[in-house]
Amino acid sequence: MNYNLITILGPTATGKTKLAAQLANKFNGEIISADSRQVYKGMDIGTGKDLSDYLVDGNKIPYHLIDIVNPQAEFNLYLFITNFKEAFKKIISKNKKPFLTGGTGLYISSVIQDYKIKKADFNESNIAKLSTLPVEELRSLLLKLKTKHHNKTDLEDKDRIIKAILVAESEGEALLSDIKVNPLVIGVKFERGEIKKRITERLNKRLNEGMIKEIKKLIEGGVSYERLLQLGLEYKFIALYLKGELSYEEMFQKLNSAISAFAKRQMTWFRKMEREGVKINWIDNADFNRAEELISEHIFVATL
Repeated sequence: MNYNLITILGPTATGKTKLAAQLANKFNGEIISADSRQVYKGMDIGTGKDLSDYLVDGNKIPYHLIDIVNPQAEFNLYLFITNFKEAFKKIISKNKKPFLTGGTGLYISSVIQDYKIKKADFNESNIAKLSTLPVEELRSLLLKLKTKHHNKTDLEDKDRIIKAILVAESEGEALLSDIKVNPLVIGVKFERGEIKKRITERLNKRLNEGMIKEIKKLIEGGVSYERLLQLGLEYKFIALYLKGELSYEEMFQKLNSAISAFAKRQMTWFRKMEREGVKINWIDNADFNRAEELISEHIFVATL
């Protein structure tokens, strides 16, 4: 089968970025990040940007969708798809190979499975009109529009219910309608125990590299504790530590467990993609040679 996109996915701490950079170097490619937090400026250690991974054999591999918005700004699926298309077209226009890599399953699925969604209309009049309705009525309206939800808080918090209604009402437009993506999907896997070990080792490394200092700097730059809690994982638990609500030991233990649980949820998402018909070519331990073989076995066609 001809393909025009190489996707490298897998749970956190499996070396996806490094592998993707090595493969991009081998096959004249550029990387598009599918990470919901690496889009934010100043969030480097906590999101694991590992920009040194993009330097391979003296070559700096170009990357996209990293460091494009400030931490205070909201970044969503619509913006991801919009930015993905721009980067994809740019890479193809240079006769280079686009590599999509990251651990945000929703972002990856939106490209590979051609999600149909358009930008919701969050104008004040729409929000004000819905705000007059009681929570029970809003919940009923949302369930009529969309019976399945990725996030249970959509049904608990009034503001989230209103936002979800506006999004549900706007669904239907295929945002990838102007491009055709034919992906070769490669999944990186490790044994569960090995992933837990790698997560713990990486967390220690990032803390030693100054992750707490990085988050202090964000706070000093105007990022609120509330926003840090929304950003989750490293930012959530270190914010709680800096507020004095957790000891260092509690922060480390809770964060380490939360990252392991996140890795498990990522694999659940990828397995769901497989059940829905996505072919994922799994390779053990980020094996470069096996990934190289998989790519070499196919024909790359630089098309939109």
